[in-house]
Order: sequence, then structure tokens, then C-alpha cells
Amino acid sequence: MPELNLQERTSLQLPIAEAASLSAEQVLARLGSGPEGLSEEEAARRLADFGPNAVRTHRANGWAVLGRQFASPILILLLITAGLSLFLGDATNSIVIGVILLASVGLGFTNEFRAERASEALHSRVTHRAVVLRGGTTDGTTREVDVTALVPGDVVHLSLGAIIPADMRLLSTKNLLCDESILTGESLPAAKDPAPVPAGASLGDLGSCVFMGTVIQSGGCTGVVVATGGRAEFGRIALGLGERQPQTEFQLGLKRFSFLLLQVAVVLTTLIFIANLVLQRPLLESLMFSLAIAVGITPQLLPAVVSTSLATGTRQLARRKVLVKRLVCIEDLGDMDILVTDKTGTLTEGRISFTAALPATPETSDGGLLTLGLLATEADYTEARLSSAGQNPLDAALWESPGAAGFDPARFERLDLIDFDHQRRRTTVLVREAGGPARLVTKGAPEDVLALCGPTPPAVQAMLDEQFDAGSRVVAVATRPAAGLDKLTPDDERDLVLAGFLIFLDRPKANARVSLDELEALGISVKIATGDNAKVAERVCAEVGVISGGTLTGADIDALSDDELALSARTATIFARVSPEQKARIIALLRRSGGSVGFMGDGVNDALALHKADIGISVDSATDVAKDAADVVLLDKDLAVLAEGVREGRRIFANTIKYVLMGTSSNFGNMFSAATASVVLSFLPMLPGQILLNNVLYDSGQLAIPGDRVDKEQLRAPSHWNIAFIRRFMFLFGPISSVFDFATFALMLFVFDAVPGEFRAGWFIESIATQTLIIFAIRTRRVPFLRSRPSAGLIEASLGVVALGIFLPLSPVAAVLGFDPLPVPFFLALLGMIVVYLVLVELAKAWFFARDAQQLPAGPILVRRRPENHHIARRAFRFSAPVPVVAPRHRRRPRVLR
Repeated sequence: MPELNLQERTSLQLPIAEAASLSAEQVLARLGSGPEGLSEEEAARRLADFGPNAVRTHRANGWAVLGRQFASPILILLLITAGLSLFLGDATNSIVIGVILLASVGLGFTNEFRAERASEALHSRVTHRAVVLRGGTTDGTTREVDVTALVPGDVVHLSLGAIIPADMRLLSTKNLLCDESILTGESLPAAKDPAPVPAGASLGDLGSCVFMGTVIQSGGCTGVVVATGGRAEFGRIALGLGERQPQTEFQLGLKRFSFLLLQVAVVLTTLIFIANLVLQRPLLESLMFSLAIAVGITPQLLPAVVSTSLATGTRQLARRKVLVKRLVCIEDLGDMDILVTDKTGTLTEGRISFTAALPATPETSDGGLLTLGLLATEADYTEARLSSAGQNPLDAALWESPGAAGFDPARFERLDLIDFDHQRRRTTVLVREAGGPARLVTKGAPEDVLALCGPTPPAVQAMLDEQFDAGSRVVAVATRPAAGLDKLTPDDERDLVLAGFLIFLDRPKANARVSLDELEALGISVKIATGDNAKVAERVCAEVGVISGGTLTGADIDALSDDELALSARTATIFARVSPEQKARIIALLRRSGGSVGFMGDGVNDALALHKADIGISVDSATDVAKDAADVVLLDKDLAVLAEGVREGRRIFANTIKYVLMGTSSNFGNMFSAATASVVLSFLPMLPGQILLNNVLYDSGQLAIPGDRVDKEQLRAPSHWNIAFIRRFMFLFGPISSVFDFATFALMLFVFDAVPGEFRAGWFIESIATQTLIIFAIRTRRVPFLRSRPSAGLIEASLGVVALGIFLPLSPVAAVLGFDPLPVPFFLALLGMIVVYLVLVELAKAWFFARDAQQLPAGPILVRRRPENHHIARRAFRFSAPVPVVAPRHRRRPRVLR
């Protein structure tokens, strides 16, 4: 193939409609490619010219993060007011306010940007692969590359379940049907053929092309890439959707909480402002004080705390080989209480080996049966001996067996093939040996293959039952002469003669029992959904110590109504011989009955269930369509790492709630005290700058919460947002904080006869000490709180903030901040008040949680509707890269809100 110069390479822009109307040879010529594909050097040059095959980026955008820090209208208004105050001559107070606000913004920016960088690093580890022909010569070989590395001119092989990685012109097909509903909205699959179509045909009529983002429902194909990234049809649509993401339950809970505090802030700020005007205080002073109170109440660093929690958890999970597609998915993982999974790779090792060929008749030898099994594979016979790329695990194990070494591909000519699908559950080939008559060979699930044969002899059925009872995976092989036949249809799968059974073994995993115990300790019930025979599934479960609550087969499921199946599914442990549709139905009914359901799968037949589940879990080695449908990707298919993910999700939620409860107790109480005192006293109890400084010190100490320990009992079951609970907490613990504030006011006014500067210094120190140290009581439900050990980081941060809060009113900058020195007896009184405050909070906490435990939550289960265009935006996540390419983010499917 001649080497192209830069101008020729960048001119390789062929509209998909034009490519569909040209012959395959003309398209290859226009793209400067050939049936043998591109050379590695040419592919690398085109990748540099065209850029990656991606429609979105995961690169952290510092400017966007910085912009979010200034999104609060209250903060912007306060900056404007401080600027006006500076203009009117109050330079000191205005500069203090400006510096403190900028410090707060910087604190939030640093933590959120760090979390964005963690998400970027995480995404680079989630990969999607495609099988391409590289070499540029007639002896070019197939290899797997990342889908983002595909370029125009690449020749790609695709099989059942593959997601089309780019817009492609077909070169050859095998019974190809594609699900194009993501682009056309058509529910029925579209038949595809390499023959050119008339010029001017619509998108849905371009039968000689396949499109990025669509799915191969049956068959397979080879095609040449015509358009990549944003130049593909799917890419152009995805780019037009924008960046907006639908929010998860976790994010909606945060939003509801923020709205609650915003309502409180608006009411309190308005009342304070009006009251100060009535008291004839200066307009700007009253406005800045009111706005400072609003800033103190609103959770300015809540996004930073949540982002830091999620980023910390994500890094911890990544070390344990658990990758989440979006940071917030980690909290959804912690919400799970039912896990439905396949047994392969979870209860078993996932390394399938071929162990024996059992002929059904004396006329068939072991070697002859193995040869028939090798013939009934979808891969090219010559390539299958060299590489297992693109093969299913059973076929790969067959080709890797010692007996396959004696198979001579040159002896056989494959005339036609019907690919495996999950309705027929078998593969059928039409082959001819050395110019002899044609023969039909079928290989698949024993029940389905035996149904195409004559009556099953008792000895053969006994042999099959013996293998099932031993926990072996069994594939049946049947054949018949097919003289005169040159094309296959499903109707030709008849009158077969059973040749025998191919036996495979996937040994139980040694640590499966320990992993199941971990999930049980987390309140998660595990159910097995498998396409295997019921006896095989029951044997594997018994070997790993699973106590079965019953088995339902696909036939049983079809016989039950939705209400009956919902009831049975809650108690059953094993679902055997289930189809993709049956898996999805089980998941939907388990969700409807009130559980938060996770589904773990890695095959084509798992995609529907992955979409239906609250949290979809797959593995890095999964098929394209399964990995695309998942929210969480495991680099190691192990239930133990999944248990770690659940614990991490629950730990993140628990730590987020700690910050929320802090904001609604002591912090809210202090701001309420300031508002009340501003009306009662003849002077402001704290200057606006002092309130903001108090808020920055308090918030900086809370940034250690994401790394805090969580009590074991809080991890045993998922927790959920409950605004009513938070409101009750606020109205109990907020007033307790205010009581001690008022005690401080009385101490300063009536005992120490304090002037305004001393009053402000005393209350500043008391408020910092009480609202910071209260974290040690609020972070745990244990009484006393000393029974729960906080992290070293939280201890250091909290004590450091208190020390700094005490130091500032005594430091050389005290006068600039508006503080006067305090008498030594004040600090002794402060110590006594802190001790009494913590004791009272502990007593209130014991009463509150005992009372709250008696109030069981009630209410309907709600299912959120899917967002518009969710199907396009979710799949856009697949075609993404950590490079600056603009495109929409991954969209969440609906989930049950409890």
C-alpha cells in the first residue's frame, strides 16, 4: 500500500451516505486502505492527524471548577458589598472580608480540582477494545486495540454483542442484524449486507454500513472505518446533547439539603437586615452582616467535602481493582442490598478448561467428537489456532486443548454458518471435508440440541445427568449429512444425530465462601442467575457453602405472573437456564419489591439486566455491550473486591452526613445566636469579617472528615437521605448550641463587663471551640463518643483549628481583625462550658437516636423517569478519552428512590 502524505491523509473524509452507495473496493481505495488493513506506521500517522476516536473528554477543567466556586449568589453579593464598602472608605473591614472569601474559594477549588484529577486518572483505566487487522500486507494479523485508537481505513472484525466502535462500510457479513434503535428509534433489528445502496438513501436504509454506538444483535461482520469521533453520526448527535448529567439519588439528596439551608438562610438574613435597619445601623454594615450570616449558614464547602470523599474512596477502590465510571456511582454501590450475579468468575475461578469428549455412540471416537466441536466454532479455523481474540470462553478452551493441535484447517471448507444467539443457544455450521459431501454440525446447550435429535437413549441421558451432578459444564454436539446444501437457515437444524458431549470444568473459587460471608455481613443477599443447567448451579453453590433458598428455571419463570415471580424471586437463590429477557424481568421485579439491586455480568446476554439494575457491575474482560451498560468495572472478577466497594460507598455517605449534621447543629446554632444578639445588643456581636473568618476556620477543619473512620455498625446496612431526620436534628442540636452562646454572652457582659472588642473575641473563641469539637460527638452514634476512635487527621485538624481560633484574638493581627485582649479567667470558664456542652450533647444524642430508631420510615417507592436522550448520552461514555474533545457526559439510568 503506497504511503500517503499529510494532505492526502487529512483528505480522507468520506460521508457515510456516499460510502454506502459505493462498492467495498471503491471505499477502500478512497480511504487509502485495503482488505489487509493499515500498517502500524500508517495507523499511527492517521491517529495523529485525525485525533482519537472519542466524542468527549474526561480532562479536569480548572476554570470550570473555579467558576463553580463563585456560583453562590450570596457570595457574589457579599463581594460586591465589600467592594462598595471599600469605595466608601471602610478599607480594613472590606479587605479582611475579601481575603477571607478568597481563602474560602481557594480551599474549595483545591479540593474539587483534586477530585476532578482523580476522576480523570480513573477514567483512563476503563478501556474498550476492538479487533483490527493491522500489518498492511497480505499476511497482516488481527490484534486488539483501544477503540479510541481506531482511524479511517482500519479494517475491523466484529461479532455478536459488539458495540460498533465507529461508522463503518461493510466488507463482509455473516447473518448480520444490528440494533440501531439508539439512532433511528426503530425497535426491530436491521439486516445488513455489503451490497451498495442507491444514492440518497436515508440513514435507516444504509444497509451496507454500520454506525458507531449501535449493537450487533446476531451474526458478525468485517468493515472498514469511514468516520470516527465527532465526525461519526452518533458522535455528532452526542456532541449536540451538551454536558448536562442527570442527578443520582445521592446528588438529589445533597440538593434538597442545600435548599433546606438556603431557605433558612434567606428567612434569617432578611429578618436580620430589616431588624438592623429598624435599629438605625448603617445600611452597608447591616447588609454585610446579614450576608455574612447567610454565608455562615450555607454549606459553602459541601461540594468540596463530597468531592474529596468520593475521590478518596475512588482511589482506595482503584487500588483494589474496582473502577467507577462516575464518582457518584460509588455511593450508589454502597446503597445495594441485593446482588444478582453469574457464578462464573465469582463463585468459580472463571478459567474454563476442556476436560473430556464423551461420544454418544460407538461409531464416534473421542478425536472425531473433538473435531466436530472445533468445526462448530464461529472463528476462522486458521486464526483460531493462533489467537483466542474475540472467541467465547468455551470455544477458546476447546482450541487451547492438547487435542486441537492435531486439527488441520486445510482439510475443511466452511460453506456457511449460523452464529450463536441466546434464543437458539447453539451454533451451526455447514462444512465440507476434502471435496466430499457437505455436513451440518450443531453445537450448543444439551437441552436445545437434544430437542433437534431423535429420542434420547436412557444411557445417554444418564451420562448427561452424571456430568451435571458433578458440576461440569456440558456442550452437546450433533450432526447429519447435508448433501446438496450450500446455504443454511434455522429450518435446516433438524433430524440431527447426537455425536456426544464436550465436557468443561470451571473449579469453585477457594475464597468464594469468605467473600459471600463479607457480603452477608453487609446485609447483601446474593442470588445466582446463570444460563447453565440447574443441577450444575446447585452443585457449585453447595461446594462453596451457599444455602439455597430454592431454584427457579427459565421455564418456571415463564409460567409465573409478575406478582408471583416478585414473591418467589425474593426467596429463591438460583435462577438457572434463564434468558436475557428473564434476567431483566427478575431484576425489575426485585427492584419493584423495594430492594436496591445490583447486577454483575460480563456477557452479551447480561446487557439488559445491567441496564435494569440500580447499579450495573461488569469486569474489564467483559463483552463490549456488557461493559458499556455497567456503572462499575472490576479489574478482577471477585466478590471480595465488590464487598470493599460497598463498604467504601457506605463510608462515603456516612462521612458526608457527618458534615451535614455539623452544619445543621452547632454551625446553624451559632449563626442563629449572632442574629438574635444583633437585635438585642447595642453593637454587632461579630463583625462581618469575623463571621467569615470563623466560617473559613470551621470549614477547613471539616475537610478532614472524608478521611475519618466510620463505626462498623454504620456499614452493616445502607443509609439514605432523610430531610425530615436532618430537620429534626437541626431543631434539637441547634438550640443547644445557641444556649451556650447565650451563656457566653452573659459571661462577657455581666461577669467580665466586656467592651465590644472583648465581647467579639470571647464569643469568636467560644464558637470556634464548640462548633469544631462537637464533631467528636456527632461523628458517632455511640455513647459516650470516646468509644469510637476518630482518624488522626480529624483530631489534628480539629485541635489545630481550635488552637488557631484561640491564637488569632491574642495575636498581633487582633486589632486588624477587630479583637481586644481577654482576661485569663475567661479561658477557665470556657473550658468548663465546653465540657458541659459536650455532656449535654451526648445526653441529647442518646435520647434523639433512641427515639428516631422507633420511627420507621414510610412512603411510596418512586421510580425516576429516564432523562431525554439518555440512551445516546450513556453510550457516549464509551467513546471517550482523557484528551480535550468536547462531548456529553455519561447519563445515569433511572433508579429506585427510597
